[in-house]
Amino acid sequence: MAKGEYLGEFEHIVLLALLRLGKQAYGMRIRQEIEQRTGRSVAIGAVYATLERITTKGYVSTWLADPTPERGGRAKRFFKVEAGGVAALERSQKALNRMRQGIRIARSTA
Repeated sequence: MAKGEYLGEFEHIVLLALLRLGKQAYGMRIRQEIEQRTGRSVAIGAVYATLERITTKGYVSTWLADPTPERGGRAKRFFKVEAGGVAALERSQKALNRMRQGIRIARSTA
């Protein structure tokens, strides 16, 4: 596989969050989902930078909803995982599984 075809850790996490959220996948919801499930603080800028990168790779599509008064007349941008994104997740998970085969990870008793 060529360099750049593997997902980075955060790309992997963002794609999984998009799959979990389905039609409700927009910036702040994605950030909240990641924070809730990983327990780590995530900057919204990191989420949007990653979304832009994986959209450029063709893994994700995007669309704008109708503007709402609650958002000052601005529209929400929603995201959807495309077939290429699912394939990228599968490739990455298979690669990790191959790397993990035959390794026993011992717990530290410190």
